[in-house]
Amino acid sequence: MIKTTADFRICKPTGALICDKTSLCSSGVFGAETNGIQSMSVMEGDSVTLKMNVTELHEEEDITWKFGAERSLIGKITEKRNVSTFDSPDRRFRDRLKLDDKTGSLTITNITTQHAGLYEQQKRGVKLSSKIFSVSVYPHLPVPVIRRDCSSSSSQQNCSLLCSVVNVGHVTLSWYKGNSLLSSISVSDFSISLSLSLEVEYQDKNSYSCVLNNPICNQTTHLDISQFCHTCSALDGHFTSQPVFLIVLVSAAAGSLLIVSAVGIFCICRKHRQTDQEGKSCVFGESVSVMEGDSVTLHTDVTEIHEDDDILWKFGADNSLIAEISREKQIFSTYDDVPDGRFRDRLKLDHQTGSLTITNITSEHAGLYKLEIIGVKWSSKTFSVSVYGEYKSFVLSFTYSCFIV
Repeated sequence: MIKTTADFRICKPTGALICDKTSLCSSGVFGAETNGIQSMSVMEGDSVTLKMNVTELHEEEDITWKFGAERSLIGKITEKRNVSTFDSPDRRFRDRLKLDDKTGSLTITNITTQHAGLYEQQKRGVKLSSKIFSVSVYPHLPVPVIRRDCSSSSSQQNCSLLCSVVNVGHVTLSWYKGNSLLSSISVSDFSISLSLSLEVEYQDKNSYSCVLNNPICNQTTHLDISQFCHTCSALDGHFTSQPVFLIVLVSAAAGSLLIVSAVGIFCICRKHRQTDQEGKSCVFGESVSVMEGDSVTLHTDVTEIHEDDDILWKFGADNSLIAEISREKQIFSTYDDVPDGRFRDRLKLDHQTGSLTITNITSEHAGLYKLEIIGVKWSSKTFSVSVYGEYKSFVLSFTYSCFIV
């Protein structure tokens, strides 16, 4: 089944970008058999059934299911039709496995990327037979974000755009003109940020779209050039007569000049544009900025942890486990020495909400933090933490005809 959704939104306060979003995803399981291995692809959160292709087990047959390179036992049906499922040593299969006692087929519900890998089914009876399944799990894709890149235009007649996504893997990012592919970039491993540029003329009437896709899903952001690509003179009618004020931060150590904007890439003209400062920008996950030496708290957004919930905090591209809560097992632990001791004496866990605080933070602690809540349902959230050194600040007023940030 194909699921298609679309919506229209204005991204504030990043300017006049119209984000016309389309999502096209295939609901279900897709697979093919190669060299005796049944390959299957499934979207995160769905269910997948590994079938034995028999209508009914014989009385003298028993079934075992094993997972991963260690071939951990996760399911078993005996000759007497006693059915058992096992969570595996790290409990990733907790409350997710179902065995059909008639056919021996195994179903994994609410599947996540942790459940991707090799599954081996063995049937013992008059004959011994086995079958291997290779399961690929694809996470839900973020919507591509299009921004104007004022610094990259080759001429005053052109509008330079940048399409970006964060926290993705095994995807392709592409620009299309109508149905024609203009350019694309692919990554096989996890990527913190993936971007692709496009340059168009201001008067271009063609339709353009930025598409992020994996084998079973795509997310599309459509570009309306007339709403987004403007010269500074064309925008004068939408600006007030106030001067532009910028916060300029000067590094005392390096003597360098850093102009900081909270809304990303944009073009500042000589008149100050009125914007809704309460609006939300198009950001996926949560970006957190903190001064070196301060503390930062990454919130779970829950008021209280349920009894059957497990909380996991992971850091970096390797997803190193740095904190864990399991009320059922009475575990409230931080792992300061992981991955290299950088978090020693710096981590604090809120036992009620599961929120994580990093104290006396340094640049070593910048990066991606992943929260996983495992219970009746599985959910995750990613934080991108940036750590800045100390700066002195003052205010300057600019009256240039156009200033690029």
